[in-house]
Amino acid sequence: MKVLIVDDEKHVREAIKLLGEWERHGITDILEAADGKSATEMIEEHAPQIVMTDMRMPRMDGTQLMEWLSGSHSGIKTIVISGYDDFDLVRHAIRHGGMDYILKPVDPAALNEALAKAAAACREEELKRRQSSRQSIEMNRMRPHYADKLLSDLIGGHGRREEILQQLREEYGLPEQIDRCAAAVISTAQLDDELLEKFARMKQLLYFTLTNIGNELLSAKRKGFAFHHLANPEEIVLLLWDDSMPLSSLLEDIHRGIDATLHRSVHIGAGSFQPFPEGLARSYQEAHRALWQRSLQDPAAWLHTLSVAGPSAPRPLRLSAHEEQFRLAALSGSREQISAAVDGWMQAVRQLDRVTPEQLVQWNAEWDWMLKQWMDQGAEAAAPSPDKDALLELPRSLPLDKHGRLSYDLWTSQYEGRLTAASRILTQKHSRENHIIHDIAAYLESHYAEDISLQEMAARFFLSREYISRRFKQEFHVNLSDFLARIRIEKAKLLLHNPQLRISQIAEMVGYQDEKYFSKVFKKQEGRTPNEFRKDLAAQTH
Repeated sequence: MKVLIVDDEKHVREAIKLLGEWERHGITDILEAADGKSATEMIEEHAPQIVMTDMRMPRMDGTQLMEWLSGSHSGIKTIVISGYDDFDLVRHAIRHGGMDYILKPVDPAALNEALAKAAAACREEELKRRQSSRQSIEMNRMRPHYADKLLSDLIGGHGRREEILQQLREEYGLPEQIDRCAAAVISTAQLDDELLEKFARMKQLLYFTLTNIGNELLSAKRKGFAFHHLANPEEIVLLLWDDSMPLSSLLEDIHRGIDATLHRSVHIGAGSFQPFPEGLARSYQEAHRALWQRSLQDPAAWLHTLSVAGPSAPRPLRLSAHEEQFRLAALSGSREQISAAVDGWMQAVRQLDRVTPEQLVQWNAEWDWMLKQWMDQGAEAAAPSPDKDALLELPRSLPLDKHGRLSYDLWTSQYEGRLTAASRILTQKHSRENHIIHDIAAYLESHYAEDISLQEMAARFFLSREYISRRFKQEFHVNLSDFLARIRIEKAKLLLHNPQLRISQIAEMVGYQDEKYFSKVFKKQEGRTPNEFRKDLAAQTH
């Protein structure tokens, strides 16, 4: 904080400098002037927050200085230090914003009390200025967003139409009389991966750039608005109401402006002119459909309307028809098999009359569903995998080049990358599944004498009964109970070599509490009873 001492007597200025507790009041700079005229020059150059002035001085006295301050710098806090106890001077000082009137000789307490009051007032006003500035900044920041909301509500049919229109007229200069309007759409989802990667961490900047280019060309000429469509955040919508010139001419200017700024030939879908405001939603839907149903093989066109966008339903081609080839290629782990599977898909796509962005989105959705089915098979046995996360984080952009056309090379790379990642996951998953099933088998080998059930195995290994049953049969070609019975009977056959052990004892030792049931299982597996097996052993030894 700065203070300016104005007095024609140097010793008075020196005394004030000595008496003031400047640091305590937050004052860092002390300036001096010998008269009012010099003071005005100092004020213009250094902008002090507090002025302490004498009243009687040559060239320009204190009364004239205070009049000048109240007219030109009313925010400066003024303290009068005078040797004249004159009512007229006091009244003049109060009238022109003086905070205190101190008589000479200066009392240190009175001086510092006046300084404290002036400094506090300065800080309070500075705080208010900062708050006001922040509010203004926030209002300016929110202003475009509010326009986006109003216009998004207008084309979406949300809110009360007349109220929205009135706010647009009052706040954003929407003309009172608009007979017809048309909507056009730019989608950032149809930009190439290189540009999207550049703006990956600042998407709002990309939206701002596109809307700003549109508004520079439309709002300045009062021909329309460009806004960020909040209901569909990847879209920039252009609202145009000047039908005195072809729609293509207006959009071509915007197209060139974007090309000059981003070095991209963006594609724009355009709707027809409709009655305003009731036809705006229809025009927007036309523009949206035209953009997403455009042919990605068209080498030149950047402006798309429904009249030239072609049929709304191209010949269907389902990714699911190729799922088995994709899955087998992924399971093979062979780069050649993966490339062949992807190439088969690409050949099928090339047979289509045309490919649209809408189809690409549909195929991406089918791909996600297909991968989810692969990942969910045997999900109980699959532990979290970094590769699985990597698979989900693969680029989501459409395989388009810088001109918005379909790039088969990029598309092939995306699909091969996904299949390669899927191959790693499936290989790891099958390895983990086999490992767990063999762990269960090893447990049975060690604990065959205990009372073991499928339910107990499910609880012990945190898997479902159904999963264990299915995977066990796939791996060992017998169900779990038969596998356990085989182990027990093999152990029993060894114990039957000892003639000192009774059959009932052996049955209990291998996990059977019922001797008759043990004999039944033994005969079913060996074709003879335990007694017959023991007799045959005895006959062989003699």
